[in-house]
Amino acid sequence: MKQKLDTIADRIHNSFDLRTAARDRALTQARSLTRHCANAIRSIHREDETAAKNELEAANQLAASLKDNLTEYPDIYYAGYTQDALKEFAEANIVLALIQNGDFPTPEDLDIEYATYLQGLAEAVGELRRRCLDILRHGHSQEAERLLSHMDDIYAILVTMDYPDAITGGLRRLTDIVRNINEKTRGDMTISLRQEHLEQSLQKLEQQLNR
Repeated sequence: MKQKLDTIADRIHNSFDLRTAARDRALTQARSLTRHCANAIRSIHREDETAAKNELEAANQLAASLKDNLTEYPDIYYAGYTQDALKEFAEANIVLALIQNGDFPTPEDLDIEYATYLQGLAEAVGELRRRCLDILRHGHSQEAERLLSHMDDIYAILVTMDYPDAITGGLRRLTDIVRNINEKTRGDMTISLRQEHLEQSLQKLEQQLNR
């Protein structure tokens, strides 16, 4: 009996050791993936395209490695910290594509789950608002209008995903946030446009008075 129990215990120890090693490796990779994605978005806002693409390439390799390493441990792959990192991966790729008007990535392109992709899509809206505000500091422009149009398109898709949070990973809350961000951005752009029109009117008036 004792010998049999010892054999069983050894198998369990071995299994738990392997699972613990896989979890620790996944945690390290998830942190590194999140860092590369944050750096990529920072580079995008600084208009450093080369640095952004380099960071995303490193992120892409990490995301692929993360999935490969957890093939035998799907419960770890679907754990919160792993999917959170992949959500950041989706967000960074989406932001780069929309700001640079490049090819829009699909969930299949990124090789991530649909729910995780939608969460990244929702969070990309916050970065697009940041970009719009940076543009508006230099005056109203068609580029800001283009980005707001993308933000509206994203919301129009998210609002159709009316499924339980257990399926979407809490997407409904993110969708509400996206709606608020879009409304604020539209208000900021309206004020910017009115200010620009006012400045143009004042310039015309000044020119007429100087004649």
